[in-house]
Amino acid sequence: MNAATGPYERRRRLLLVLMGLPALAYVIVVALWPIAQGLYYSFFAFNLARPARAAFVGIDNYLELVRDASTRRAVVNTLVFTVCAVSVELVLGMGVALLLWADNMFNRVCLAIVLIPVTITPLAVALIFRALLEPDFGVLGHAARLLGLAPVSGFLASEQWALATLVAIDIWQWTPLMALILLAGLKSLPVEVLEAAEIDGAGRWRKFSRVILPMMGAPVLLALIMRTMDAFKVYDSVLATTGGGPNDATNVLMYHAAKLGLEFFEIGASSAVSSFMLLCIAAMACVFIYLMHREELRAGTRQGAAS
Repeated sequence: MNAATGPYERRRRLLLVLMGLPALAYVIVVALWPIAQGLYYSFFAFNLARPARAAFVGIDNYLELVRDASTRRAVVNTLVFTVCAVSVELVLGMGVALLLWADNMFNRVCLAIVLIPVTITPLAVALIFRALLEPDFGVLGHAARLLGLAPVSGFLASEQWALATLVAIDIWQWTPLMALILLAGLKSLPVEVLEAAEIDGAGRWRKFSRVILPMMGAPVLLALIMRTMDAFKVYDSVLATTGGGPNDATNVLMYHAAKLGLEFFEIGASSAVSSFMLLCIAAMACVFIYLMHREELRAGTRQGAAS
């Protein structure tokens, strides 16, 4: 009898399946079932204040994403916030990673200090900056108003500055995480290639653009996929600082969905917004996974050519 299909092997596989069932049940109950339930409700006009009047409306809730001005503004704000925050975090994170690349005690201490913002919860960070940017008593807000750099109402109460301020808060907190991922990628680069570039007389910029950056494709994509999907569902900072205002200037999709469901009890419309967000995040994940796979193939080709 083949050992791979013998009684012992079958019992071992059955044991592994039984051991994995609790985790599978947890994922189904906590993750998959709520997602399926939200998708189901997104096709109904369902209000918790009038549950008996629930009616099937097909894709009307999704069409409302285009028809409703507040929802359209939330989509635009979410895209602007995500693109601006992640782009600046990538550039600054790469700069910080290059500065901390050398493995010495000073850089290790600096890295520990730089990572402090990441250890604070986003809600706490938002509350801290809300106090700092308060125009009458906040350290930063009051000073900026006295210098004429901020409007009288403050950055967070200004329709012109509110979203940019939230982007700056996100950059302050999450640039260190981007730097940490990129620093790990820099430390994994082959020393022989870098030494060969120095021997060939490559300057700092040429070495970075022609040698380091082409080999950093996988770490850059990893950092981008993590931060893009996280920034796309920003909620805590909006809730704690602006509440989506002023005049929907900082209304984002996650906050809009929560407002529809928890304030207006429109579960159908809220589920449609949430399902739309889930679809967008899944699409971004697929794109990044494809790019990551292509980058791995390119890295394998380069290694084969070098050997």
